[in-house]
Amino acid sequence: MAQYPEHLRYTKQHEWAAIEGDLVRIGITLHAVEQLGDVTLVDLPEVGTQLEAEAHFGDIESVKAVSELFAPVSGEVVESNDALADRPELVNESPYGEGWMVVVRVSEPGELRELLDARAYEAYVSSL
Repeated sequence: MAQYPEHLRYTKQHEWAAIEGDLVRIGITLHAVEQLGDVTLVDLPEVGTQLEAEAHFGDIESVKAVSELFAPVSGEVVESNDALADRPELVNESPYGEGWMVVVRVSEPGELRELLDARAYEAYVSSL
């Protein structure tokens, strides 16, 4: 299960969420990275932006495609990974580490229960 870390929660749109108290760190899964190929640009919202669960919040471009990013939870962006502006390849190199996208202060904690655990996400990806 190393491909999909057990401590994270996942969406069917291939984002992950690391729950850190009332904050959630968001990124994209290794499956998404493998589908995209080499990431060339990441467009993220500014701090203070309000996100809605399952709504578009940014874009990621690669040599293969441009894809939309979808918020796993609703809340306010409190941090954006500015390092990705100069080094978008961090998403490829470390999708669960330095390649994170944003940190959100959750406004609807119940939405966290809707996210998939690692086993459910792995089963979902296997069914694609």
